[in-house]
Amino acid sequence: MTTAHPWAEARETAWAAGYAAKPAATELPFGEAVGSALAAPLVAVSDLPAFPTSAVDGWAVAGEGPWRVEPALFGGAVLAGQVPEALKPGQAVKIATGAQVPEGTEGIIRLEHSTIEDGLVGGPAAREWREAGEEAAQGEELLAAGTPISPPVIGLAAAAGHATLPAHAKPAARVVVFGDELLTSGVSRDGRVRDSLGPMVPHMLTAAGAAAGPSIGPVEDTLEAHVAALREALADADLVCTTGGTMVGPVDHLHAALAEIGAEYVINTVAVRPGFPMLLARTEDGKFIAGLPGNPQSAVIAVVTLVAPLLAGLRGLPLPALGTVALAEDVPGRGDFTHLALVDRDGHRLGHHGSAMLRGLANAAGFAVIGPESTGAQGVTVELATVPGA
Repeated sequence: MTTAHPWAEARETAWAAGYAAKPAATELPFGEAVGSALAAPLVAVSDLPAFPTSAVDGWAVAGEGPWRVEPALFGGAVLAGQVPEALKPGQAVKIATGAQVPEGTEGIIRLEHSTIEDGLVGGPAAREWREAGEEAAQGEELLAAGTPISPPVIGLAAAAGHATLPAHAKPAARVVVFGDELLTSGVSRDGRVRDSLGPMVPHMLTAAGAAAGPSIGPVEDTLEAHVAALREALADADLVCTTGGTMVGPVDHLHAALAEIGAEYVINTVAVRPGFPMLLARTEDGKFIAGLPGNPQSAVIAVVTLVAPLLAGLRGLPLPALGTVALAEDVPGRGDFTHLALVDRDGHRLGHHGSAMLRGLANAAGFAVIGPESTGAQGVTVELATVPGA
């Protein structure tokens, strides 16, 4: 008999499996590195800033004032992108924010604080510029290895002189949809239902850090078709997420298909409701298969529980942190199982939260985590599991 993994342990196990299997880091363009983690420290290629730059629009002045305006000097103003000549004592020249400060400058008068009379500039002069190396010196470590690569990190890397970053590439992912009963267009009819997971899950995988291709299926309910679809998806993917077939009913062939292709379980079932049963398996060549239940909300919980942590590990990121929410009402437990209860940002439990429903999920802040053998009481702050991309 299979023993279900506790929910928190399952998240950690999935992440650890991904982290152990993460590919070698390479130098990636910014657009490919974002969402990963730095595989080596980020250092400044040059001083930052590389030269003194004005912090304001004003007048650069040298020597004692008042200072003579030199209309012909530097074309009338020092602009960003120019290398100015040195100022001589008694001279003043207009300077733009971000422009290189001329040598000899002893102060800058802000434009709004300046006066001009008979070609002479007056006003309070101060060191209104950033010194070379003020933010970082050449060779200084700016960020440690393991830092998540966010848009601000990319901006810092570019400012520090980089064009690429050492990081782990996005894992390629595919979704395989199982089920003769599924339709890919129109409305549910004649005993068949419209597939929601094929269109939805790839976007969640993308938000969680994968390079997700189009879904495969629906795949007919035979073992041969399941095996063929898995092999097709695994040919060009590091992670395959299947939908449906995680039970052991007469048309549930996933477990037999995993045995056929030689995959071994990393996790086989998790003690969570909704979401039971789900699984994570690994092939002999180190690729992963995540079995998501066929009920839509349960499938999303499987993504939150197993897939998002796995993808974080594969990109060298830490286990995704859980948020918190203060419950606005009592939330029941689910006995031996962790209960993931849909709530809004104010902690109210949402309606339409059945395993087969998506209406509540579309308006949710995430899932309030109610541990085994416990309940959630009004006013208590509990952990919140969020959905990638939501």
